[in-house]
Amino acid sequence: MSDPADRTAEAVPQGWRAALGPALATPEARQLGRWLRGQEADGRTIYPPRGSRLAALELTPLDAVRVVILGQDPYHGPGQAHGLAFSVAHGVKVPPSLMNIYKELRSDCGIEPPGHGNLEHWARQGVLLLNNALTVEAGQAGSHQNRGWDAITDAAVAAVAAKTEPCVFLLWGSHAKKKAMRVPGLGSSHHLVLTAPHPSPLSAHSGFLGCRHFSQANAFLETHGRGRIDW
Repeated sequence: MSDPADRTAEAVPQGWRAALGPALATPEARQLGRWLRGQEADGRTIYPPRGSRLAALELTPLDAVRVVILGQDPYHGPGQAHGLAFSVAHGVKVPPSLMNIYKELRSDCGIEPPGHGNLEHWARQGVLLLNNALTVEAGQAGSHQNRGWDAITDAAVAAVAAKTEPCVFLLWGSHAKKKAMRVPGLGSSHHLVLTAPHPSPLSAHSGFLGCRHFSQANAFLETHGRGRIDW
């Protein structure tokens, strides 16, 4: 983990290092850092920018996680991605999937959209907004899948599943469900696992809208003495 050619491990927040250590020590993880630097050296634009790629882990330490929401890739448009799944930086137009998330929040909990797409306030309350791949090339959706991020983010999900405190896993779309299925025993554990179609415009009307995941998550957390999320 001290290989100067790969600083991925050193960048991981302290609260996650023990849980992610084995994944970070693999050849795939070490190669990931070298590959990313090579892509940038070739002039490719990578999102999100350096310094924000591990924002989900920085804002939501392992011991604070209460809810996990899994995404696939960071947004690949200019200025959008800032390290949190489904979230965009202040001043950036709210993407369609997040618009549908806000619609469901209004229907489920009576919460009006905030006028921006920044979900840091969720992350700071223990909502882990984790993408499967934590980087993407500009304009190239899925371009950094199967480059080494999977093992690291799988380990993060497994670390939450191993917690003794009950947590909620919100799995939207087939990709999130498949990722969670790689965690042994998650479906039969003491956690609450809720599934629905992805909130994208292509599938939101197939069951995401009306899923009532936000109220169910809060009811579960309150029942287990873990407090509500201020969505």
